[in-house]
Amino acid sequence: MIDKIQNNQFRDIMEQSASQQPDPVKTPSNDQADASVQVDYASLLEMAKQVPQTDDQAVQQAQELLLSGRLESPEYFEAAAEEITNYGI
Repeated sequence: MIDKIQNNQFRDIMEQSASQQPDPVKTPSNDQADASVQVDYASLLEMAKQVPQTDDQAVQQAQELLLSGRLESPEYFEAAAEEITNYGI
């Protein structure tokens, strides 16, 4: 179990850590370095195009359940809410 850290212990740890850090290098104020994130859009688009295969039988069963009206009951709403809280959407 993790022991509780007192405020003064945390301060001591931070002071020790700071004393071990080298002095920061001063950069010129006119430094125009590119800090943007480099993204390969072609690979992202390719991944988006790769649609997973659907289970036709599961889709058919879901459509039948929706059309039957069996999914519109307080019991189903409660079960669905519980599933969402347990597993997410």
